[in-house]
Amino acid sequence: MQSEESAKAGPHWHRPHMGEHRWPVALVVLLVISMQYLLPQKLSLSFQTPICFVEAALLLAVVIVNPKRISEHVMSARVLGVLLIAIMTLSNTASAVKLIDAIIAKGVTDARSLLLSGGSIWLTNVVVFGLWYWELDRGGPGKRAQAIHPFPDFMFPQMSDPLYAPHTWHPNFFDYLYTSFTNASAFSPTDVMPLTRWAKMLMLVQSMTALLMVGLVIARAVNILH
Repeated sequence: MQSEESAKAGPHWHRPHMGEHRWPVALVVLLVISMQYLLPQKLSLSFQTPICFVEAALLLAVVIVNPKRISEHVMSARVLGVLLIAIMTLSNTASAVKLIDAIIAKGVTDARSLLLSGGSIWLTNVVVFGLWYWELDRGGPGKRAQAIHPFPDFMFPQMSDPLYAPHTWHPNFFDYLYTSFTNASAFSPTDVMPLTRWAKMLMLVQSMTALLMVGLVIARAVNILH
C-alpha cells in the first residue's frame, strides 16, 4: 500500500520546493560581465562596452522582477534571463573566435597574456553553459520549484536513489555550474548524465569548444615559452 502511494506521488526528487535564491546566480553573472569588460580590445567586439552595459541592465531587470527566491515560473524574468544568457554567449563566442584566429595567425606573442585571456574566455564559457543548463532543465528554476515537468533533462546522482540525499534535495545553480565545469574539463559528462537530445547537443558543443580552446592555447603558450 505504501509503495503504491509512493509510485503515484512520483519520483522522490519531483516535488515542489521553496526555490533557490537569486543572488548567487546574479553574483556569478556580474563576475562574467566584469571579465568580458576587462578582456583585451583585440579579443573583444568593437562595441564590447555597450554590450556589457546591456548585460548589466538585463541582470538588474531580472533581479527587480524576481529579487529573492525563484519559487515560481515568472515569464518576464525567464525571457529577460534567456536574452541575457544569449547575449553573453554571443559575446564570448566572438572573443573565442578572435582568440583562436590570433593563435592560428601567430598574432599572440605574450604567453602570460595568452593564458590570462584564454583562461578568462574558458571560464566565461563554463559559466554561460552552466546558465543554459540551469535555465533549460525541466523548464527552468521556477518550474522546477513548482514541480511542473516530470521528466528531467539531466540525471543527477541524488535523483537515482533517495538514499544519496535528504528528501528535500533539489538541484540548484551550483550543481549545473559544476556539471558545466566537469564537462569542459573532462570533455565529456562525468557524474551528471544528459537525457534529452538538446542537453546532449549542448554538452557536445561545450566539450568541442573547450577542447579546441584548451588545446590551442596551451600549444601556443608552450611554443612561445620555447
